[in-house]
Amino acid sequence: MRLSATLVLLALAVPGVGQAQGTRSCTPTDATRRIEARLQSVVDSIQRSAPAVPGITLSVVAPRLCLDWHGAAGVADRATKAPLSARHPTRIASNTKTYTAAAILRLMEMGKLSLDDPVTKHVPAADLASLRRDGYDLDRITIAHLLSHTGGLYDYAMDARFAPIIFRDPTHRWTRAEQVDSAVVWGAPYNAPGAGYHYTDTGYILLGQIVERLSAQGLAEAFRSLLHYDALGLRATWLETLEPRPATTIDLAHQYFDSTDTRGIDPSFDLYGGGGLAATTGDMARFTRALFVGGVYAKPSTITTMTTIPTGITGERAYALGIYRQQVAGEVLWGHTGFWNTFSFHIPTRDVTIAGTITLQGRSAVARALLTSAVEAVVK
Repeated sequence: MRLSATLVLLALAVPGVGQAQGTRSCTPTDATRRIEARLQSVVDSIQRSAPAVPGITLSVVAPRLCLDWHGAAGVADRATKAPLSARHPTRIASNTKTYTAAAILRLMEMGKLSLDDPVTKHVPAADLASLRRDGYDLDRITIAHLLSHTGGLYDYAMDARFAPIIFRDPTHRWTRAEQVDSAVVWGAPYNAPGAGYHYTDTGYILLGQIVERLSAQGLAEAFRSLLHYDALGLRATWLETLEPRPATTIDLAHQYFDSTDTRGIDPSFDLYGGGGLAATTGDMARFTRALFVGGVYAKPSTITTMTTIPTGITGERAYALGIYRQQVAGEVLWGHTGFWNTFSFHIPTRDVTIAGTITLQGRSAVARALLTSAVEAVVK
């Protein structure tokens, strides 16, 4: 895939790799306290205006404003009415794609792969056999195509048959092969490699497999080592069921699909690279900011590669490599969202990072209002 070389991140400072993130080393001012009060007011008012939403968490990191703020409103569990706190992690769904993409780019930095490599170079032929039989030109689908959703792979996760199967048998343990085979059975290629953009979890399952093969580690261990969890202080981030919940982390907040508490659904339906991580909004904000200001990549140029949008991709949400660009309240944000109404975005020109969670699926308008109001509370 030919990537556009014209995108330049404005006002992006890149300190030395390994710099600690999310630690307030300044003295808060009255202006800082006013912003913090506005942010809590945002969380409280949005939760009151959407009473069906059980809870909301929000984290904002803005060192220029001496701001490292984390707040919540509502309950962590509809049944017990236990209060929700910013310390509660949630399943972050497709936000995981940014971590998977970053792990791939770290492997690129280490010389273990090229973004122009075909998927056949790194995934065994036996694991690709069903895709090849379905008409995919796997020798032309590159790692860059998978990262940018331009490889044409059908998305099993958004097929109308997927969710009913999950709810009929919520304890079923899904495998990668089942999910890839579902994409083959349920749909055909969207387009030739590089000829169009179609968001798809199927490609990210293959990327997760590539991370494991080239790092010689399980996906959970690979994320921790390649992405420097310890150095970044990501103490409440883990791949659910693929590794233990960190000992210092409290239990997950309950997340709901309409009236259904989804806690009992086996996370394997969204686990292998396209989703699967659980995290607090504080950890999400720390990680997203570290991509831009240092701490994840060994080379400053790698974030430019990650945020270079493939030629021909346009729209309000312009997808690059595991991350996308959008405008909110007049600001250019980079980040990702997830199925469970989770989001994490960085504003490079302001060095402001905002991450949030709405614990009721399908209320995307509430999540958008939370993000917009949070941006306005900090930058206006």
